Amino acid sequence: MLTDIERHELEAAVKHYPDKRAGAIDALLIVQRRRGWISDDSVLDIAQFLGMTGEDVDSIATFYNLIFRKPVGRHVAFVCDSISCWIMGYEQVCARIKERYEIEPGQTTRDGRLTFLPIACLGHCERAPAMMIDQDVYGCVTPDKVESIVEKYR
Repeated sequence: MLTDIERHELEAAVKHYPDKRAGAIDALLIVQRRRGWISDDSVLDIAQFLGMTGEDVDSIATFYNLIFRKPVGRHVAFVCDSISCWIMGYEQVCARIKERYEIEPGQTTRDGRLTFLPIACLGHCERAPAMMIDQDVYGCVTPDKVESIVEKYR
């Protein structure tokens, strides 16, 4: 069930659209910001609020890689795996993350602090390889820079 705060935020977000169903991504992001991820129950709550089916909301949620359909850590580290980043050191950056934090792509550290995910493009090809933690984007990431970047996020 949506909380009063979530419902208030959703109402404010969808009032800018001629049809509130157009605010589905906004709704997913609002609920995710409050809960950390989008559960099946959250999908149904959002669908009911927007006048959509659960299947329609789920198809939107699973299409966008910034919507999490399973629990993630307190911080999410995306490492860009586009061709530019791949050429400039993606594999070495990932190897350092795996080694230092003992996680594979798609996993979360044992303490729940960090989830490591590849992402198709961060739009920083000129500063490849790129990494994004939460909403902060880092360019020219090297294996030696990984720990100093990640350690900012406790």
